[in-house]
Amino acid sequence: MNKKGFLLITLFTILCTVSAHAGRDKMVAYLFTYFNSNAPQDEQICFALSDDGYNYTPLNGGAPVIESDTIALTQCVRDPHILRCEDGKTFYMVVTDMRSSLGWASNRGIVLLKSTDLIHWQHSTVNFPTRYTKTWKNVIRVWAPETIYDRKAGKYMVFYSLRTSDPDSYDKIYYQYANKDFTDLEGEPQWLFDAGNATIDGDIVWNQADKMYHLFYKQEAGRGIYQAVAKQLTDKWQMLEGNVEQTQEKVEGVGVCKAIDGKSWIIMYDCYVNHHYQFCRSEDLKTFQFVQNTETKGKFTPRHGTIIPITQAEKDRLLKAFGNK
Repeated sequence: MNKKGFLLITLFTILCTVSAHAGRDKMVAYLFTYFNSNAPQDEQICFALSDDGYNYTPLNGGAPVIESDTIALTQCVRDPHILRCEDGKTFYMVVTDMRSSLGWASNRGIVLLKSTDLIHWQHSTVNFPTRYTKTWKNVIRVWAPETIYDRKAGKYMVFYSLRTSDPDSYDKIYYQYANKDFTDLEGEPQWLFDAGNATIDGDIVWNQADKMYHLFYKQEAGRGIYQAVAKQLTDKWQMLEGNVEQTQEKVEGVGVCKAIDGKSWIIMYDCYVNHHYQFCRSEDLKTFQFVQNTETKGKFTPRHGTIIPITQAEKDRLLKAFGNK
């Protein structure tokens, strides 16, 4: 075989491999992770599926897919955030380790979970007062943890709203990096963002279009959801004017996800007083268009959660394991 023929065959093989890989990795649906209510039996991890990102069908008949008493110190969890890792095949999930019936100042830590198939999950807990006895022994809230890949540090950052019982303390967003195995947090909590008053339910996404990180958060002193941007996760964040939500209702638990089309974004939040989720769409994370209100009733009563796109193989695996009961 001559050199030219060898190069053509090699190129053809590479193109076929890339094409097959792209086919396997095509995103076709969305997975919604959430908990159901403030009742202890409902503070567990549930899954739902959607083909369009707006209308969801609960898996497992709306029952938990991960039972809290098997993973959490309080035997209850809230605010699940799920992330597909940079390798494309590993999933990280972080949740608030909290039983709300004990009070809104009863939360002392979080749970880290890791999976390669979305079905079986390894877990570990972090209790802040017992872990950081000298510096954070007065922690009373570690709310709504999330994970994002820090492109500059080359590590996965776990961030959360933290508050202590100290005088004048209020919820601010702090962060730590996860260890390599995603079984623990490294170092001490570091300050990330402070809106000047209680700041909770932070959600950060990287927008390749403007090469900025976008932080969405609930500011307790304001009406609803606000936004800040930064070039690097640990830079100073620039707070933007105006609200994100497209309603006058009370909202919380914002989740932002890049749509399957690769161009637009899905923004959702919990309209917790009037019992529905509101979904919006954005092309640029600057302007937001109302799409629909999705009523929460029957077997589908989601509270603060997040969504990710999934492949056909992942969807089939979830349906096989949990079904659409």
